[in-house]
Amino acid sequence: MQTNVKAVELRDLWRRYKTSNDQKARDRLVVAYSPLVKYVAGRMGAGLPAHVDEADLISYGLGGLIAAIERFDLSREIRFETYAITRIKGAILDELRALDWVPRSVRARARQIERANVKLEAKLQRVPTEEELAGEMEMSVEEFRGALLQIANSSIRALDELWSPSDSSGDSMSLLDTLSDANAPNPERIVEQNELRDRIAEALERLPEREKLVIALYYYENLTLREIGEVLRVTESRVSQLHTKAVLGLRSHLTTAR
Repeated sequence: MQTNVKAVELRDLWRRYKTSNDQKARDRLVVAYSPLVKYVAGRMGAGLPAHVDEADLISYGLGGLIAAIERFDLSREIRFETYAITRIKGAILDELRALDWVPRSVRARARQIERANVKLEAKLQRVPTEEELAGEMEMSVEEFRGALLQIANSSIRALDELWSPSDSSGDSMSLLDTLSDANAPNPERIVEQNELRDRIAEALERLPEREKLVIALYYYENLTLREIGEVLRVTESRVSQLHTKAVLGLRSHLTTAR
């Protein structure tokens, strides 16, 4: 938590920058909030292939932080940290998408799993099991789990980038930003957020208990995949598979629910 002195200093920096465009004040704000960039880059980098350098992610995110400081409206009833994290994530994702390093075959496999999930959900009126999905795709369960791992290792924090409608302001809203009612990032979209939150809650309820627990521990409790594995007494790879299957299931459900 910020000390009272630091809070006073930050308010003064914000005032100087927003009222007189003091660039020194802006630079000091960038330094003050730079730990946010490292935090976001660290969280996102944990799920990316080893060849993606965290230093590059920090560089991408710093551009998002600077844009957030320049565009932040002090009159909005929202903490800057909440606003900035969304912008930092967006900047990193934009750069990663521009690099287009995810193999087409992996993207295609993810879409195939989503389509199979939609088909089986409609047929079975419930979330399909791994065995059922593997059968629908004419794969063994081990092959299916291997595909989930490949998708997981090539994915960009799936729940950070799914369901991110943009408006003319350039701001975006991710699933993580809608899981909590506090500090809504854009008051003009409260109704849209509430509708999306209801759909997400419904989709989460449809998940098998184990997948629901993985989502809760990872996104609510901020546990790592290794820590979740210790809780569930399974390997980290198995947790990654469960996480990826849950994400693809959520995405397919939300897509058909539109």
